Amino acid sequence: MADNLADQMPFSKLMGVKITAASPDAVTGELIVRSDLCTSGGILHGGAIMAFADALGAIGAYLTLPDGANGTTTIESSTRFLGGAAEGSKIFGTAKPVKLGSRLSTWQTEIANDAGKQVALVTQTQMVL
Repeated sequence: MADNLADQMPFSKLMGVKITAASPDAVTGELIVRSDLCTSGGILHGGAIMAFADALGAIGAYLTLPDGANGTTTIESSTRFLGGAAEGSKIFGTAKPVKLGSRLSTWQTEIANDAGKQVALVTQTQMVL
């Protein structure tokens, strides 16, 4: 996307999150696994995986805010780690709404590595501000 929505979130920009598509129905993005995002073993840190998923879900929640809302914030997040991503590779994520409401929205993000293997499944709830 010409206007990378993740750049509006300083931590996501620092991590290098790139949004490749964004609509109220789905948000997709990618992240290059840099050494400073890894554990000592050269594998993407779990916190980086969670932050990547949080950014995708937050953008989706933002795109579905009701009229008059001031923003959104994560109030709950659950991560199932299913595999790894090695330094130098790339991960891909897709966040989709599970339920959209006037006060809360729930998003599920599937993350895979560049070999197509699942890395994580994240479910998060966003509160409308």
